[in-house]
Amino acid sequence: MGLIVPTTIHPAREDQPLPYEWFVGIDWGSQQHQVSVLDRDRRRVGERVVDHDGASLARLADWLWTLSAGQPQRVAVAIEVPRGAMVEGLLERGFHLFAMNPKQRDRFRDRHTVAGAKDDRRDAFVLADSVRTDQPSFRRLHLEEPQLLLLRELSRAEETLLEAFRRSANRLREQLHRLYPQMLQLCSAADEPWLWDLITLAPTPAHAMLLSEEQVQRVLKAHRIRRIKATEVLACLQAPALPVAPGTAEAAQAHCGFLLPCLRVLAEPLQACSQQVGTLLRTMADEPGEGESPSDVAIVQSLPGVGRKITAWLFAEAAQPLAERDYQVLRTHGGVAPVTKQSGKRRQVVMRHGCNPRLRHALYHMARVAMQRDAHFNSV
Repeated sequence: MGLIVPTTIHPAREDQPLPYEWFVGIDWGSQQHQVSVLDRDRRRVGERVVDHDGASLARLADWLWTLSAGQPQRVAVAIEVPRGAMVEGLLERGFHLFAMNPKQRDRFRDRHTVAGAKDDRRDAFVLADSVRTDQPSFRRLHLEEPQLLLLRELSRAEETLLEAFRRSANRLREQLHRLYPQMLQLCSAADEPWLWDLITLAPTPAHAMLLSEEQVQRVLKAHRIRRIKATEVLACLQAPALPVAPGTAEAAQAHCGFLLPCLRVLAEPLQACSQQVGTLLRTMADEPGEGESPSDVAIVQSLPGVGRKITAWLFAEAAQPLAERDYQVLRTHGGVAPVTKQSGKRRQVVMRHGCNPRLRHALYHMARVAMQRDAHFNSV
């Protein structure tokens, strides 16, 4: 039988003074937050309900400051959410905050009750008691740089706009496939502005028969389309149309008439957001790293096959693990760390499903690029 050697999961760093004197648990809510404070001997020092507004959060910080006798670095605060007004306000006052996954809190709650009882006061107490006894299981939070906050919001806004844009483009494609498949031969995804202008000129195959080469040429010239000629566009649009029931053309035309303005409205902010993300990444890449070395953004962008979107997702969702070079946390949050479940002769290895999907996609993309690069070098 082999020896089991205990290992430390997250060794304490020098910037984490131990032991703490006060332990605070905050059960986060949308309107009100339940706060519970314990001392080192697990005695309940105080508790209160805090409203989610600026004055109440400021009074909470003042109360904790008075309770700790002006020593915020001796206060450990456990909370479920890693960001927000409460987290940023307490960090600015010098308190040490630790984030816990809600699933972790459920496991810690089983220590106090096995019947499944749950309420806000109990959860706040569980958080405070857990950070007192199992601090290595928590993740220490730090104030992020303003550029990272802006990058996260822009990248998430871009993803939201892109999702809405693709949804509308797919609906337009379905209407064209129903009545007007000639248009899809020019642009199969129906997501380019020059195609929308053609649909406006000729919303049905009957209108396409009245188009002139000059009208098509003006559309192509306005959008700088050179890969296809006006004569080829006319020949494609004036091909025999699909036989449809009476009223189908009018119904599809009406539906497309509502979808085209939505696509135009979504395309403009999507392009502007993408440009802002690219500009911000270039600014972050130009900043020098430690010891005049290249910045982390510049290093990631230098990898072949890693573009703007993957770089933005990586630093927007995992800036702190990257800065700390904590690759185990990075793999865990990205869902790429295998989880082994073994009992007796039964052994099963699964992947984590409760993870950040954007970070997971970025890590899988980088791994795929690295495998392709290695395969290329080995073949050479």
